Amino acid sequence: MFIEKFSGMKFCTFILTFVFLPFVQAQSSKFDFLVGTWKIDGKESFEHWDQLSANTLKGLTYNKTNGAITVTEYLDLRYEGNHWVYSATVKGQNQGEPTDFRLIQDDTVFVFENMKHDFPQQIIYQKRESDEINITLSASGHKSVSYLMRREGRLPQPIGSGDSNPHYDASLAQRLEGDDYGMKQFVLVMLKTGSNKSKDKDLINKSFRGHLDNINLLVSQGKMTVAGPLEDKSGIYRGIFILNVTTLEEAKALLEGDTAISAGFLDYDLYPWYGSAALPEYLDAADKIWRKKP
Repeated sequence: MFIEKFSGMKFCTFILTFVFLPFVQAQSSKFDFLVGTWKIDGKESFEHWDQLSANTLKGLTYNKTNGAITVTEYLDLRYEGNHWVYSATVKGQNQGEPTDFRLIQDDTVFVFENMKHDFPQQIIYQKRESDEINITLSASGHKSVSYLMRREGRLPQPIGSGDSNPHYDASLAQRLEGDDYGMKQFVLVMLKTGSNKSKDKDLINKSFRGHLDNINLLVSQGKMTVAGPLEDKSGIYRGIFILNVTTLEEAKALLEGDTAISAGFLDYDLYPWYGSAALPEYLDAADKIWRKKP
C-alpha cells in the first residue's frame, strides 16, 4: 500500500536494511494470498509480505531506482482481540507511531477501516485474478485512489525439511525470545541535539554524567542493547540506542532517567526495529574488552 504521497497522512516509518523472510507453509490464514512480492502496475513500486504465523504477517513497501531499494512503509497484519488489525508505519510521519485499521469485511474484498484517521479511512484489498490485487484508499471528503498490483515472479519457496537449521538451539531461542526466524522487536532511539543551549559547564557535565549512568543502569537491567555516538556533520543527530523493549511507551519510560534528555541537552526520536534476537548476547564480550571507563 503506497500512501506516503498524501500530505494529510499521519503515518511514519524509518529505513532499515530488510531481509526477506521465507514463506511459512505449515501455517495458514485468510491472508495467505498476500505472501510474496507485488508490483504496482506501471511503477517501480512494490509491496512485499511474509507470513510469520497463522495470526501474523509482516510487510513493507519500497521503490526501486537504478536497482537501489528505498523502503517507504512497514506493514503489519495481526489477529488480536478477536479481530484482524492492519497497521501501517510510513517514513517521516506520525512520530514513528503506526496507524491501525480494523478489518470490517472479508471475502474476496477485504476492507480495513479507521474513521478517526484523515486519509485514508478505508483500505480495500480486492482479489482479482490469482496474481492480481486491486487496492483502493478512500476517506470522506477525499477523492479515492485505486491502483492495481501484480505478483512479481514466483511465490517464495516454502520451508522444507532441507531448510531447517541444524544448529538450532531451542532453549537459547526461547531465552532470547526469538521468533521462528531468530528475530524480535526492539526500539531504535535516535538521539538528537536538544533545545537547551546553556554554556554552564557544571550543568552540562552533571547532565551527561547522568546520561552515562543511565546507560549503565539500563545495560545492567538488560534493557539497553546498543549505545554509541553518531557522527553527523549537521549536528542534528548525536547517537543511537537500541532498547530491548517492544513498545515506544516502554522506551519513553526508560529514557526518563536520562538527565541529559530531561535537562534538554538531548532529544530523541523513537522507531520500532525488528532485528536479531541474539543481539544482546554480544554484551558479555563487550564487558571484557574495555580498558577505561567513559
